[in-house]
Amino acid sequence: MTPAAKRVTSADVAQAAGVSRTTVSFVLNDKPGYSIPEETRRRILEAAERLDYRPRASARSLAAGRSDIVLLAVPDLPIGAGISRFIEELAGALAGHGLTMVTHLAGARGRPLPDVCAAVDASVVIGFDSFDEDTVQALYRAGADVVLPARAGASLALQPIGRLQADHLIGRGHRRLGYAMPEHPDLRSMAEARLDGVVEACLDAGLERPVVLSTSLEIARAAQAVAGWTERSVTGVCAFNDETAIAVLAGMREHGLAAPGDLAVVGVDDIPTARLAAPPITTVCFDLPEVARHRAEEIVAVLSGRESPVAFTSALLQVVPRSST
Repeated sequence: MTPAAKRVTSADVAQAAGVSRTTVSFVLNDKPGYSIPEETRRRILEAAERLDYRPRASARSLAAGRSDIVLLAVPDLPIGAGISRFIEELAGALAGHGLTMVTHLAGARGRPLPDVCAAVDASVVIGFDSFDEDTVQALYRAGADVVLPARAGASLALQPIGRLQADHLIGRGHRRLGYAMPEHPDLRSMAEARLDGVVEACLDAGLERPVVLSTSLEIARAAQAVAGWTERSVTGVCAFNDETAIAVLAGMREHGLAAPGDLAVVGVDDIPTARLAAPPITTVCFDLPEVARHRAEEIVAVLSGRESPVAFTSALLQVVPRSST
């Protein structure tokens, strides 16, 4: 059995470069205020590369005053294509700033988020929705320097999504709208924020508030919601996301109805399946690379003590019209 290789340390780099460990630390941590001869810097960097040296996270944290770990709390629910794509884009955007993202499935089944924060030495903890005050304080005690979003009402930035959905349907002549609310409790806050945008658009257009009915990805539940909308003369439905919109279409087929003639449907996320649905689903899509870039810049700004830029605007959204409307 081949013995495990010994971990390379800064002392090994110092010996190979013929300098002190302190000089190695100054160069590898890019310590400001110290003038290191270029030839010495080159020898140290070449020795570190030749030895495949990787500094311990704890040592980097000590030198920088914080770690480079960003902990993302992912809600304990089925991860759809939209969330998966956003996680990938955000990880890449943060990497461009020298930060490493670690994801944690939040919920009762796993370790408490503050415990995970302490275990991975995260400097930043971010979530898809605001954390309650007790959790925020526990995360700070666990070592986090930044918690985002940590303020009530942070999900209000999601209102433009519902607004775009409703405006699209209203612009096509629909005067009675419905909203397909997901049944999963962890999606409720996000869904209600989008619903606020639908309500706002309806009221601004002089229409009644939308008929809100809960549904799921089960055809029977979706068919029940469709029956409720048709009984109330609803002609257009804003669905929480594309998966919910697909469920609505399935529920319509149970009643022999078709979109958009009987009921127009618009979703959110522009997942690949939305284009393959029968009919293809009109959707609101995000410029995910730009959303992730803004989010990463917000994190870096807060870490640096600068004013946080706007991380989300309606300019990052657009309606993709298809046959369902």
